Amino acid sequence: MDTLTLNRKKIKTKSITIVLAVVISLVLPQIFHAVGIVSGLGSALGAAFLPIQIPVLIAGFMAGPIVGIIVGLASPLISFAISGMPVAALVPFMMIEVAGYGIAAGMISKTKMPIFFKVVIVQLAGRTLRAVAILFAIFALGNQAITTPQIWNIVVAGLPGILLQWAIVPLLLYRMEGLKKYYE
Repeated sequence: MDTLTLNRKKIKTKSITIVLAVVISLVLPQIFHAVGIVSGLGSALGAAFLPIQIPVLIAGFMAGPIVGIIVGLASPLISFAISGMPVAALVPFMMIEVAGYGIAAGMISKTKMPIFFKVVIVQLAGRTLRAVAILFAIFALGNQAITTPQIWNIVVAGLPGILLQWAIVPLLLYRMEGLKKYYE
């Protein structure tokens, strides 16, 4: 196959990945929120299990940093436009965090280390970006919608999601290993 045909196939594959990852990142949180409503927990399950991040991590690790950042930026924004979640005050911070997940996953996807450690590094990068963005909004821009104690609450509330990502992302990536050839 010539280079032009290979590039078109890669672009097509990455475009399909973006669409699928965004759709999954819209549907998965809705499932968690629906279960939360039925169980009386409301949106707490979504905040606890961080379901929007899983498809972004997978997309970044599988298809690279550009796909990861696109999925990371688009998912919270489209979710808010469709469902009103996350709440408006959190959308920019979530976009920064999840885009950080996507780009970091793409950037370290080919490094030689166990996937578990890659996931931890990506989580630290995304969570740090979100904390910095919130602190910047509070102290530099005078944003009163988010307070400093909420940063800690966000981290603590998301611990089950971090653990879920440790369990499920390496497993999914292992199962999808054969698909990597379509992205290279």
